[in-house]
Amino acid sequence: MVFIIGNKDIFLHPQIEKTMANKKNQEEKGDQRLENIEETLTRTEQFIFSNQKNISVVVLIIVIGIIGYFAYNRYYIAPKSMEASKQMYAAQRYFEQDSLEKALYGDGNNLGFIDIADEYGSTKPGNLANYYAGICFLKKKDFNQAIDYLDEFKGDDHLIGPMATGAIGDAHMELGDQKKAVAFYLEAANQDANGFTSPLFLMKAGNVYELMGKYDEAISTYQRIKTNFVKSKEAASIDKYIARATTSKENK
Repeated sequence: MVFIIGNKDIFLHPQIEKTMANKKNQEEKGDQRLENIEETLTRTEQFIFSNQKNISVVVLIIVIGIIGYFAYNRYYIAPKSMEASKQMYAAQRYFEQDSLEKALYGDGNNLGFIDIADEYGSTKPGNLANYYAGICFLKKKDFNQAIDYLDEFKGDDHLIGPMATGAIGDAHMELGDQKKAVAFYLEAANQDANGFTSPLFLMKAGNVYELMGKYDEAISTYQRIKTNFVKSKEAASIDKYIARATTSKENK
């Protein structure tokens, strides 16, 4: 590049020339980006102007939905939960005393788990009533009813959730469906990995696999207890079960 100053030609160093060219390109790109942004803003403004009525309706619906959600929880669910908790107290006391009929159906003054689950099902205590009702029916050997109520229970509790799933496995086992039983035991074991429910239901799953003659699966299941839940009660005697399943496999 050459600059003419007066009567003299001044030559720029190539590197300086390259730098100036890059700077010019960057400025041009920057201008182009600004034009693109302005064009985008213009389109957005046009869209908002053209659809402001629809947008206002959508925003209003969202606001009403949020307000409605909080109002529903505060003025309906919260009072209902308090009522359900009071009713649960008597039913749980009967459950602890093994008075299953009163726990399920109430005593004339207080509701039982069935009515609590029915009337307060949208609350946490009402949901928990499904679990208790299922366990009551399991103890009464009414296994289909037990499955129905336990299946209605929706819980993410670290212990009760897996216990409910495992109890469904117990009910299927009592009904003679070993395949479903082992599936629910494994689901319960994996539902929330902890040192209490996981080894408990892995042990049950291993026992069912042995009854089914699936000794490789039994050994693998027992091995999970030995490897992953070393401090559990089940791990203390797990070698005996592994040896038994191994012997059964060899003699098959």
